Amino acid sequence: MFELQKLNFEVSAFEPYIDAQTMTIHHDKHHAGYVDNLNKALAENTELQQKELWNLLSDLDTLPEEIRTKVRNNGGGHANHTFFWKLLSPASESGMPTTTLQAILEKNFGSMDEFKTKFKEVSLACFGSGWAWVVLTGIDTLEIVSTGRQDTPWNDKKDAILGLDVWEHAYYLKYQNKRADYIDAFWNIVNWKQVDENLQKALSYLKA
Repeated sequence: MFELQKLNFEVSAFEPYIDAQTMTIHHDKHHAGYVDNLNKALAENTELQQKELWNLLSDLDTLPEEIRTKVRNNGGGHANHTFFWKLLSPASESGMPTTTLQAILEKNFGSMDEFKTKFKEVSLACFGSGWAWVVLTGIDTLEIVSTGRQDTPWNDKKDAILGLDVWEHAYYLKYQNKRADYIDAFWNIVNWKQVDENLQKALSYLKA
């Protein structure tokens, strides 16, 4: 059965950019709810319980029709949030993109500022609830995309290296309707080391 992982930092570690109350509710209520509902959906299918979450999400059409939507929504919620928490670090520890990562971002988007501008545009254009992602689409080729609800790049067998939750529950207590301010604040707490690790992992899959 799937489990809710603990956060790597205290919930207050991301202040003032993400407040402790939002982090607590987001992790302990929203993410926990996805895990509980995913396990309920798989409760009567021990074979599916043994599969990696990535495999479930990338082969949704093979799942029994009666649980497919539940796995898509709740499995996606679990996968997205597990990925997202690792992307966060206290501002004092966020670091900078590695030379390799920065070179790839600049190759695809022109500059770091242009990359952030494009990412913000996609994040703001995500209507309602969803996510913004940077996905690897080829060797040294990145694309910024969005997914609705809890859909993931893994539904399309694509690997993300960076993602941002733009559901209102991720920011509304502090930023209200100012999603743009939340997006700007995000860059202060990005764990760039983790982004680079995600890139290297995605590249290894692509080259395999």
